[in-house]
Parts: sequence; C-alpha cells; structure tokens
Amino acid sequence: MKTACYDMHLAAHGKMVEFAGYQMPVQYADGIMQEHLHTRAQAGLFDVSHMGQVIVAGDDSVAALERILPIDVGALAINQQCYAVFTNEQGGILDDLIVTRRGEHRFLLVVNAACKMQDLEYLKKHLGQCEVEYLPEQSLLALQGPSAHAVLARFAPEIEKLSFMSGADVSIGSIECFISRSGYTGEDGFEISMPSADADNIANLLLDDTQVKWIGLGARDSLRLESGLCLYGHDMNEQTTVVEAGLSWSISRSRRADGDKAGGFPGAEVIFAQQKNGADKKRVGLSVDGKAPVREGTVLVNDNGDEIGVITSGGFSPSLEKPIAMGYVKTAYAKTGTAIFAMVRGKQRPLTVSKMPFVPQNYVRT
Repeated sequence: MKTACYDMHLAAHGKMVEFAGYQMPVQYADGIMQEHLHTRAQAGLFDVSHMGQVIVAGDDSVAALERILPIDVGALAINQQCYAVFTNEQGGILDDLIVTRRGEHRFLLVVNAACKMQDLEYLKKHLGQCEVEYLPEQSLLALQGPSAHAVLARFAPEIEKLSFMSGADVSIGSIECFISRSGYTGEDGFEISMPSADADNIANLLLDDTQVKWIGLGARDSLRLESGLCLYGHDMNEQTTVVEAGLSWSISRSRRADGDKAGGFPGAEVIFAQQKNGADKKRVGLSVDGKAPVREGTVLVNDNGDEIGVITSGGFSPSLEKPIAMGYVKTAYAKTGTAIFAMVRGKQRPLTVSKMPFVPQNYVRT
C-alpha cells in the first residue's frame, strides 16, 4: 500500500521500505543523523498516514470504551486527548493508541499501523451497539520540533490556544483539518488529520518554509528512543503488562484499584496485583559503553553471566553522540545506576541502567 504523499517522497529522494504493509520512507538524502538533528533544532515533517484512524460513536460509547480501556473516557473534554492501551485478560498490551473526544458521544482513536485491522475487529466485537468506522481516506501528517508552532501558526492561528494533548478543528485555506498538539518525538509538535486528497497540498505548504524538511522512519525511531517512548511490538506486546512496561501512569486515577471507577477493563486484577506487590521485570533505559549500538534481542546478564533480561530497542543517539537502549530486566536490577552487561558475539559489553527520557521532553503544557 501507498500513502497519499508517496510520489512526494520519491521526488524528495526518499528511500522506501515496506513497513506494516505500506511503502514508507526510512530516510531521505540527508540521512537519518541529519534528519534527527534537524527535528530537534527546527521542524520535521513526518508522513504517518499508515496509522489507523477510527471513529467510535453512539449513546453508549463512553461506557463501552471504558469496558475495554483503563482510562476515564467520560472525563475527557471535547477535543481533549488521552494515551491508552488495549489490555487482555492477563494484563498484556494488545496495542497502544490515542483517544480524542470529538463530541459528546463521538471519539477518534488513532491506532498503530501494524495492529489497525485487528484493532478494528476487536472494537466491533466489544463495543456492542456503537458505530465503529475506519477512515481509510484520511491522512495524517506530523510536524515536530521547536519551530513547528511558528510554522503552523501562520496557516492555522487557532493552534496558539492548544496545549499538549488537545486539538481543534481548523481550516487551512479551504481544507478542513483536525490538528492536535501531540506527537512521537518528545518535541513540541502537531499532528494534522485531513482528507487524503488534500495531503499533498498541506505538505507542500509546510515544506515551503525553509525550517521544515521531510523526516523518515529511521529518525522517527531514534527520536522516540531518546524520548523514552515505547514502540508497540518491540518494547511492549501481549506478554508485557502495563506495570512491567512502566506505563502505570496510563491508567486513569479513577480506574485504579482505589478509584471511583475502579477496574472493569480486561486484566485489571492482574495489573492491580502487580501495582501492589511489584512485577518480576521492568522496562529500563540503558546507557551503553563504547561507540557501537546494542540491538533488539540482545541478551542481558549480570556479572556472573546469569541471564536477567533483553534489549527491546537500541541504537545510536544523535543528540547525545553515544549508543542508548531500552529493555527489560529482572526488577532486582532495575535501579538507576546498576551495572549490567549485554552479550554481544559471546562477549560481555558493559551497560548502566539509566533514567528515561534520555533527552528532555519539550511538550507545551498550560
């Protein structure tokens, strides 16, 4: 499959790869390092139209969504967003997503590209009488970085009023868009949903500014890793609970064991037990000695050579000019500053458990 901006990526010398069934740009002529640093310094434009946009609507939509999500759906204001996860009965994570309240009984869910068809079936199965509508003709562009606000405000002054995880309906010229102040890089930024027929026009408007460049999947991955953000299918999956993944904050206070809407979502009792008694493993950040990155799947050991965990994401940090990683370790080794080792080609490479994010996040909260 191809996104609406496919031809633009080719014209910009994008190196295309298959990702979640789509032909997507992994990098452009400048390369991943420069694209990453450009986003941290100015503004990067990402085509994220492979993500799934789904509308859930109906009089029972709030209660129905709260039966499958551990968030306080009813407390969301119109156009307010919330990070959420689908959980299974074992507390494992089926997918993570962003939920936006678009009306009293109408919600927009943005789900991961690789999971969107199974998520769609899951929603239809569990939401009873609610309308569940996939929006294949909607595209999604993300403008991220410290200059993103100034660039976008010239076309959409309404964004001046937005804080992190809020959105607004905006007209850019004659194009109707929904813009949210959100993203996946740790920087201030915006995601713009628009009809696919208009995606090229919006992209060209933004790229006319010299501060804006196309950014591919490679830099998107290094940016999110520096920001300590999980990637579904790598840093979390159906065998990983919310507690183990360090995402307990994603359970709304009212839905926790002592809340006034406690539980009621799949795996709640497993998750509550781990919150009370602790989990056997924990996701941690890892600072890597030397210059060579350690990659996903690398086994982690203690100084006796006993296996204690695994790397789930690893790479070179352009901002820090050093390799970084995240992964899971037995809880006894999860304290910041703990020295452990990665087994690389039969040899132990020193690592240190580190705080995340590795690079400070720059979200705008008011």
